[in-house]
Amino acid sequence: MPTIAAVTGHAAAGGFMLALGHDYILMRKDRGVLYMSELDIGLPLPEYFAVMFGEKLGSAAARRDVLLKATKIRAEEAVRMEIVDSAHDSGEKVVEAALALGERLALRKWRGDVYAAIRKSLYPGMCKQLGLISVSKL
Repeated sequence: MPTIAAVTGHAAAGGFMLALGHDYILMRKDRGVLYMSELDIGLPLPEYFAVMFGEKLGSAAARRDVLLKATKIRAEEAVRMEIVDSAHDSGEKVVEAALALGERLALRKWRGDVYAAIRKSLYPGMCKQLGLISVSKL
């Protein structure tokens, strides 16, 4: 079934990855940033991070800014970069919007197995990295 991340503050490194693992990301615009700190703190990027960013961020410029410039991205900019689906005025508004979206999606009554299969087909590199599908099925 669809998953929704309600980001009400900073999402750095693993928190950013956790948000990216969802189908929808909603973010608070008055507080918090998305940020990959690895470059700034001198840590190499794990391969599965690179695979996730490669599959979830459609723009090469967005990947460059996030990973090779360590840009701290606020909500409205994240929407423009197509990383985040929507930006909201407060943490409470983010949670309200996430719940409303979840309720609308639940009304669709999609089959979970079909949704999961389609999601896996959208991100074959990540599924391979996580061992969710065999290499022969790619």
